[in-house]
Amino acid sequence: MAKKKNITSNDIITFYMDYVLEHNHNPKTIYAFAKANNFEEQKFYEFFASFESIEKHVFKAFFDNTHNALEQNDDYLSFDARNKLLSFYFTFFENLTANRSYVLYALDNHKNSLKGLNSLSELKHSFTNYIDHLGIELIEIKQEQIDRIQRRGLKESAWLQLLLTMKFWIDDSSSSFEKTDIFIEKSVNTSFDVLDIAPIRSLIDLGKFIFKEKIHMN
Repeated sequence: MAKKKNITSNDIITFYMDYVLEHNHNPKTIYAFAKANNFEEQKFYEFFASFESIEKHVFKAFFDNTHNALEQNDDYLSFDARNKLLSFYFTFFENLTANRSYVLYALDNHKNSLKGLNSLSELKHSFTNYIDHLGIELIEIKQEQIDRIQRRGLKESAWLQLLLTMKFWIDDSSSSFEKTDIFIEKSVNTSFDVLDIAPIRSLIDLGKFIFKEKIHMN
């Protein structure tokens, strides 16, 4: 039988996901994996260096599929940062649910220690970059070092929130994972309420006013 020529990275990811779900373990070798799926081993290395590399890209693919779908939605593009992040969460977890068997296989043994999991490293990079460009307002300190710390803190806390939501979803036994939907809405809204800088700005403006008035009175 002639070898498949037009193999894409997504094809290899799909072959890999199917294999581990059918066998409950990784393929023994890349040669055997390529042979079982009727493509040249060389094709594998055009996209990935190892099976571990595929595992990282599976979760990045979940992110990319989510982000690409949202970017094609005119309503999403008009949303503020809060509603964009809510839309991301709901769409991302729809993608996870569509591939729940694989996600449980990949994460279930590590669900209590997702933070340092190597297979999520590409997802973390993509997600924190997304958060960085979401336009979430922070207090302007006008000191570059402090602003950088604020931004880094925002990205890390957003990443931890996503991991916490994934842990909740893994353990969720409710119909259609409706409890996860409630958790997403409450946690994202709470995060933005905490980050709401309007009251803080009002306090700063009040403080400036009182300070100026006190100077004038003296």
